[in-house]
Amino acid sequence: MPSKPPESSKLKISKKATRFWPVVSGAVAVVLAAALGLIITLRESSNFIDAEWMAEIVEHRSPLWDAPALVMSFLGGGWFGVFVLPLAIAVALALTKRKWAAIYFLAASVGSAGLVQLLKKTLGRARPDEILIHADFGSFPSGHVANAATIAVALAFILRRVWVWFAGAAWVILMALSRTYLGAHWLSDTVGGALLGIGVAVLLWAPFARRLEAEDASP
Repeated sequence: MPSKPPESSKLKISKKATRFWPVVSGAVAVVLAAALGLIITLRESSNFIDAEWMAEIVEHRSPLWDAPALVMSFLGGGWFGVFVLPLAIAVALALTKRKWAAIYFLAASVGSAGLVQLLKKTLGRARPDEILIHADFGSFPSGHVANAATIAVALAFILRRVWVWFAGAAWVILMALSRTYLGAHWLSDTVGGALLGIGVAVLLWAPFARRLEAEDASP
C-alpha cells in the first residue's frame, strides 16, 4: 500500500490548487476580452446591441447628468485615474505596512493599463460619433472601466471585506454608464474593459496570495 503523504505535503498541494484556479479564471477573462474585441472588429456592421444602447443613451442625455459623467471620466482615466489614483492607493497601503499589497496593486494597475493600450492599438475600433469629450485613439476596450475593475477587485482581495466588493461593483457599473453616456465608448467596450480589468487583478493575485494573507495576519 502506498504511504500517505505527510501533512506538509498536503498543505503544499492545497496551496498549489488554490493558486491554480485564479490563474485559470483570470487568464480566461483576459482571453474573453480579447476575443470579444476581435469578434466586434470582424462583425462591426452587425453590432445591433451597441447601436441600440447608444441611441437610448443619446435620447436621455440631460444637463443634469453631464457633470456626474464628467467627474467619473476625470476620476477613472487620464493622468489622475491612471497615475495619481493608483499611486496614492499604493502609497497608502505601504504606509499601513502592507508592502506586498502595494506591490500587487501597482502590478495589477500597470498590467491592466498595458493590455488596454495593446488591444486599442491592435484592434483600432472607432469611437461612437456621439462622443461629447476628447479621447485618444481606440475605443475597445474601455480603459476607464478596466482601471475601475482592476482597482475594485484588487482592493477586494487586499481588504477582504464584503462592503468593498459591493462598493467596487457599484464603481465599475457607474464608470461604464458614464463612458457610454459621454459617447466615449460603445457598451461592448465597457464589457471588454471589465473582463480585462477583473482578469488581470485575479491573475496577478495568485502569486501574491500567500504573502497578502501573511501580511494581513501580522500585527
